[in-house]
Amino acid sequence: MAITVGQYIMQRLQEWGVERIYAYPGDGINGILAGQSKNDNKPRFVQARHEELAAFMASAHAKFTGTVGVCMATSGPGAIHLLNGLYDAKMDHQPVVAIVGQSATTALGSQYQQEVDLQSLFKDVASEYCVTVSSPAAVRHCVDRAFRIAADQKCVTCVILPKDIQEEEAVPEPPQKHDHALTGVGCPVPYMVPHQSDLSAAAKILNEGKKVAMLVGAGALSAQDEVLQIAELLGAGVAKSWLGKAAVADDIPFCTGHIGLLGSKASWDLMQGCDTLLVVGSSFPYSEFYPPAGQAKGVQIDIDGRLLSLRYPMSINLKGDARQTLSALIPMITRKSDRTWQKAIIDDVKDWWKVVEARAHTDGNKGLLNPERVFWELSPKLPEGCIISADSGTTANWYARDLKIRRGMMASGSGNLASMGAAVPYAVGAKFCYPHRICIAVTGDGAMQMNGLNACITVAKYWKEWSDPRWITLVLNNRDLNQVTWEQRIMMGDIRFTASQELPDFPYAAFADSIGLRGIRVEKADELGDAWDRALSSDRPVVLEAISDPDTPTLPPHVSLEQAKNFTETVLRGDPEEAGIIKQAVKGMVQTLIPHGDN
Repeated sequence: MAITVGQYIMQRLQEWGVERIYAYPGDGINGILAGQSKNDNKPRFVQARHEELAAFMASAHAKFTGTVGVCMATSGPGAIHLLNGLYDAKMDHQPVVAIVGQSATTALGSQYQQEVDLQSLFKDVASEYCVTVSSPAAVRHCVDRAFRIAADQKCVTCVILPKDIQEEEAVPEPPQKHDHALTGVGCPVPYMVPHQSDLSAAAKILNEGKKVAMLVGAGALSAQDEVLQIAELLGAGVAKSWLGKAAVADDIPFCTGHIGLLGSKASWDLMQGCDTLLVVGSSFPYSEFYPPAGQAKGVQIDIDGRLLSLRYPMSINLKGDARQTLSALIPMITRKSDRTWQKAIIDDVKDWWKVVEARAHTDGNKGLLNPERVFWELSPKLPEGCIISADSGTTANWYARDLKIRRGMMASGSGNLASMGAAVPYAVGAKFCYPHRICIAVTGDGAMQMNGLNACITVAKYWKEWSDPRWITLVLNNRDLNQVTWEQRIMMGDIRFTASQELPDFPYAAFADSIGLRGIRVEKADELGDAWDRALSSDRPVVLEAISDPDTPTLPPHVSLEQAKNFTETVLRGDPEEAGIIKQAVKGMVQTLIPHGDN
């Protein structure tokens, strides 16, 4: 029996293993929606509140499952709204297919309503493959190539479907003749390791190193055992990029935690003191946090050759899968008998965690919560196998520094794009993929007002079908766009610009109650433990609103002379919160400098 192109697309997506599409409807995709309906809503239509949220959910789907995420939007405005979430996927090298509608072919070129040059619009974000389908006979190969390229290149691809094409009779089996393409389903994963000669050269450098540092990122998430094995052989310390938080558990004694402005002093000292650097699956961008150029010999492993020797001049570049390449490299590594370097790293890590704990237990100004304390109290309560998503902003700092990730957990956020507003839709996407696991989003009030509240409405629509209803969003309510405020102070040496930074107050917990979720508002430090216990045992999703201190400084692990100068000038210029920031900055710096006992 004849079917439409819209229905055939849904059938083809099922053949590719797609279970759900994150989307928002519109008349530009009515033919596809009709086909999805006739196909018994398979793959399932997951209705986001906004197309940007749909794209973020698809990006999170790809990150947390390793499979292609799919989002869909109508023509014109709907397609435009997808872009931010799609750029998040592109810049973090995640496979996502965007399906978008377009004006009918009979109207294209007439400045028709909602007609946008989508081919030009998507040519950057979907640079590997962006196609406008111009015939029902072309649908099969366009869909197949979009999925195969997205999976193979870990990228965003886009299929643009004019309205009239969607409604035409499908051609599931194009004729085998001139001017037609016949494609199939499937994208095998290759076994990718470098040449033996390159592995031997890398092993020689690593074996000769006396003080080896490792930096691992999202590309090492599937190579945790191999990372730990080679680190133990080399007597190395292991630092993590922000996207690599779950690559190594924080209870590993020689794991120094995060690197960079959000990172630890232990990671800073590791990089500044090493003579050999092994980077696995990371393209951490900030060169000032690497060893001084010329100090360390470098070896880098990455599946994308374009990212090799990009951030630091490496001696040996190994293009290959992280797990497979490390497995091939490990037999060539001689275990170092001198463990002095690693022992010093372990001691540094212990000292750093004491500093973090002490900072977390300092009081906030005016009786407000220290935001570090909010995260510190959550850390030991994190359930086994939970999934954490973090937003950009100061929450990214506390997520990186105060949450101790354990083996089996997953964690991510918007990395290279560092977009606000990703954490809550990430947690929604994660929950659809793993309805039996607890998903926790950590965000600020700026990102929550931007789109987190809308994502909570999606949760209210679907949560009763999840096998485990526990889903939590933490929102730090400090009425300030806090990360930018501190960047103004420290990076620019400028005072807080109240007109741009001050946020309207909003009752986040009460909002959650109003839509059938559970709202928990906490204002005092001694209430935090109980608040987290209630959230983690709730019979429905929770928004936990923490009334936090905006003057808690996001101190970098190493304060440069220029940063100290800028900060001092800010105070001297009369920052609106002068007294508070001096008080809290002094507290944080003191906790960094004074010795801390075991307790």
